Amino acid sequence: MSTRIVLLGATGSVGSAVVDVIVRHPEHFRVEAIVSGGSDVRALAAVAQRTGARFAAVADPARGAALKSALADAGLNIESGAGESAVNAAVDHDSDLVVAAIAGTAGLRATHRAIRPGRRIALANKETLVCAGEAFMRGAREAGVDILPLDSEHNALWQAMGAARPEDVEELVLTASGGPFLSWTAEAIAAATPEQALKHPNYSMGAKITIDSASMMNKGLEVIEAHHLFGIDRARLRVLVHPQQAVHGLVGFRDGSVVAGLAAPDMRIPAAHCLGLPGRLHTTLPRLDLAAFGRLDFIHADTARFPALALAFEALEAGGGMPTILNAANEIAVEAFLARRIGFGRIAGLVSEACEALSDRGGEAPASIPEALALDDEARGWVRARLARCSAVA
Repeated sequence: MSTRIVLLGATGSVGSAVVDVIVRHPEHFRVEAIVSGGSDVRALAAVAQRTGARFAAVADPARGAALKSALADAGLNIESGAGESAVNAAVDHDSDLVVAAIAGTAGLRATHRAIRPGRRIALANKETLVCAGEAFMRGAREAGVDILPLDSEHNALWQAMGAARPEDVEELVLTASGGPFLSWTAEAIAAATPEQALKHPNYSMGAKITIDSASMMNKGLEVIEAHHLFGIDRARLRVLVHPQQAVHGLVGFRDGSVVAGLAAPDMRIPAAHCLGLPGRLHTTLPRLDLAAFGRLDFIHADTARFPALALAFEALEAGGGMPTILNAANEIAVEAFLARRIGFGRIAGLVSEACEALSDRGGEAPASIPEALALDDEARGWVRARLARCSAVA
């Protein structure tokens, strides 16, 4: 039988990787619904055409007519819709696997709605766990839903851990490429332009996640995500910079053994792993040639040059709602940087100020998705107000 799939975030970098795996194995998959978290209806129509999707939805409520037109231009006569109700309708389609790849907090509601008995969720939206990790994972456990880590680092850790118990793990190590600023000084990083920050050495991704990679906030968010996915506390989570990106994660066990997850830096590989479970798909994707690398380098992460990473560790250690505040503040700060309202070095500063100003709101972790989103809104509002005050002074 074919695996029935709902794909959230079909036009993004992760969604594109998933689509490529699906179309290479049409006998294994049936795409029930696809969603674009943005407004690019032409790209969404192209995905519908490639995958044979039965329903298409665009998150932007104003793009419904444009989506219908794009689908018609592609020769497709399928149901479609726009806005939150249409996204919900897509999630509600009968399916075996939901791929959650809408970037940012925008994907949280849809991903949480996807939790229902009999399903699996391939999770690539890290903000779901950063903003509402405890509530989301509790809901998944209660419904008996398996959460499959789709991000390359978490997928590597998951495979390396195998059937190990969390108490047998001494440390989980996530690797980071170092981004475009691997060898830059702190002063040069602080003065970096959006064009420089968007030049990732290994991956082609959306603007927000690329900026997060440059600041290493992305790796900090992944650390928080790993805590929720694997039940590993902050003291046993570590980051190493590994420019070659051949090793995506390492698991150190209490007997001294270390198991590494290695693969070519291609998002289609973890996508193929998640989609192929409980077996493995045969693919012609790039194979890892270690001899071609010649050497593999590992460097301790420098939190002095990349303070965003330190902020993420601090938020995880503080617990409660602090990761929610961290993520929300970072999203607004990154928007401001891309709009050239602040410098690159100011991103971490704004996040730190927001975490300090709202520390009394950290408290207990959000008990529900609405609670998490309310705190997220409050943190975003604080940062926007702070930016407005700075602009007024300037």
